[in-house]
Amino acid sequence: MRGFLVSSIGVTCAAALALPLTPPAVATTARPVPATEAATAARPAPLAGTPDTTMAGRRAAEPYAPGSTQSLPLELLTRNRAVPTAPDAHEQGVTRRPVRHFSLLGVVWDDPEAELHGRVQVRTRAADTGTWSGWQDVETHNADHAADRGTPESTSGRVRGATAPLWVGDSDGVELRVRSQPEKAEAASAHHGTGIRNLAAAPPLPYGLRLELVDPGDDAPPHGASADGPRTADLAETSAAAGASAAAEASAAAETSLVNADLAPLDATEIPALDSAETEQEFLALNAGELTEQQQARPYVGPRPRIVTRRGWGANEGLRERGFRYTKKVKAAFVHHTASGNNYRCSQVPSLIRSIYRYHVKSMGWRDIGYNFVIDKCGKIYEGRAGGVARPVLGAHTLGFNNNSMGIAVLGSYGAKKPSSAAVKAIARLTAWKLGLYGMNPRGKTYLKSAGSNLHRKGKKVRLNVISGHRDGFRTSCPGRKLYGKLGSARSNAARYQGR
Repeated sequence: MRGFLVSSIGVTCAAALALPLTPPAVATTARPVPATEAATAARPAPLAGTPDTTMAGRRAAEPYAPGSTQSLPLELLTRNRAVPTAPDAHEQGVTRRPVRHFSLLGVVWDDPEAELHGRVQVRTRAADTGTWSGWQDVETHNADHAADRGTPESTSGRVRGATAPLWVGDSDGVELRVRSQPEKAEAASAHHGTGIRNLAAAPPLPYGLRLELVDPGDDAPPHGASADGPRTADLAETSAAAGASAAAEASAAAETSLVNADLAPLDATEIPALDSAETEQEFLALNAGELTEQQQARPYVGPRPRIVTRRGWGANEGLRERGFRYTKKVKAAFVHHTASGNNYRCSQVPSLIRSIYRYHVKSMGWRDIGYNFVIDKCGKIYEGRAGGVARPVLGAHTLGFNNNSMGIAVLGSYGAKKPSSAAVKAIARLTAWKLGLYGMNPRGKTYLKSAGSNLHRKGKKVRLNVISGHRDGFRTSCPGRKLYGKLGSARSNAARYQGR
């Protein structure tokens, strides 16, 4: 794969020469809540019949701010509001209130090593109808999707603990409750056989809980404007900040596009599909002089699928950390589900990915979206973490096994719901191509060295399927029982696409 890597170095240098010398923003080591992401004033929902309950009144009270994050601190709740009692430290939340428009939410806390043992439930108000949803559960166990411990990304000082994100669609009201629960509802009595059962004590909730409400914004920020720029500052300061932000974003966008220049024109919104012959021809040209006679005769690379680029789904390149980080090669693919719910239309997917991207970067403190690729239920494939779709980009998807692997996330929750046949086929097509670039057989086995997980100790060489589920590297329910059960089919079809 030296052809791809040399090309990456070349285009990066070209980007440095071609772009204006705008210094990247310096990342802070803590996460104060910016004024532009601060919560709207906390207040109870207006009573029915008051002016604020009208759509026009709500929009006037809560101005729309595309491409933003509202961060609401959780407060102590009482168990029974009808009977005044002392607040329960094991129950926190956000009382029902109107907020600015948002489409995705999650809960974050200060310590990324702390776990939230409990139940997180949320209700939201649809912006178009004003109707409140029923209570929905938010997936709390999300620490297994992360950069490996000890890496620059995990030790940046910006990383926070977080739930999985939940997609709720365009909403303008929210209510949240978080209740601590023991890992096991009942603990066995120390006096076995006495018939006495001791309830396990509920652990404390993590410190610094906040509800993050994410608005994905438009497909692309207005020309010369920053989606995160201050809206109440002095006009001159605002113009200067917006100009600097726009220049930095343009530079980052060019950098992102250049690393795919071997596969598509600059600023392309998609990388086109190729047939088998075209893919093999491209593969041989990019790796000339580095392949054995057997590899030249039978490359075993599946046809390249159509891939929507970051520009295609409207990524604001000014959000992520500048530059790219790579691993040595791609020996395995880990399949995930986003656990963000299945209530989305395929036409909404660009907004959904932008929301997850913003949540990963702004709320969780990662350098970029964690997954290398994203697949929707209609079978469309999207570029994830920046660095080039053909290159071994280091992701933050499978704690302990991000090196020499790639992460593929299927949008949705697949514990009880079957994934679509289109999504499973897309997994097979993508892995047949990407794993084929690195000489891997999708039906085969490989060894990866663990960087430490709750399933495999650090330093252990673990034998894994070349196409594995997240749960193979970490004790987790991801990618959901129903999706995990389809990986055998994906392996067989991927190998067939490679001509094996």
